[in-house]
Amino acid sequence: MDEISTGLDSSTTFQIVTCLQQLAHVIGATILISLLQPTPETFDLFDDIILMDEGKIVYNGPKSDVQEFFEYCGFKCPPRKGLADFLLEVCTLPKRSSTILVHRDQPHSYVSTDKFIAAFKEFHAGQRLNEELYAPFKITEDHKNALSFNIYSFEKWELFKACLTREWLLTKRNSFLYMFRSAQ
Repeated sequence: MDEISTGLDSSTTFQIVTCLQQLAHVIGATILISLLQPTPETFDLFDDIILMDEGKIVYNGPKSDVQEFFEYCGFKCPPRKGLADFLLEVCTLPKRSSTILVHRDQPHSYVSTDKFIAAFKEFHAGQRLNEELYAPFKITEDHKNALSFNIYSFEKWELFKACLTREWLLTKRNSFLYMFRSAQ
């Protein structure tokens, strides 16, 4: 999903991302969303981060390791700044702001996107990702649902039960209206 928050307020964006997160966790799906300047609350809903700069992937891994990665690169998130804003600042400023440097006493030099990519390859999350990608495929470890031969995620009976449950809930919410119309 590309820039789903365009034209929306932060509360609506948060509700949409919450719904998508619950959907992904329930059906075990992967959902890829690009967001520009998410609020800290919305950013906290994500499990993994793919951070791009100049069209190249700078970081791809768990959200819990992203701050550690940039500290490894020499950038530290200031105490009162949100992590999403910090990541945006690190990747978009042409000279990488000196206010977020770990070692302020050392002279500041420009960190290019290619240097970030090289650092990520050395970082433990990057090495783990590299090992996963280059591991040979073993048919014995293949998940039974890796390939889907069905056009629907759920069986028709499961979909019918979900729709019936929803309609029953709506009927209970408007029970007065249904009784009044029946009596009428």
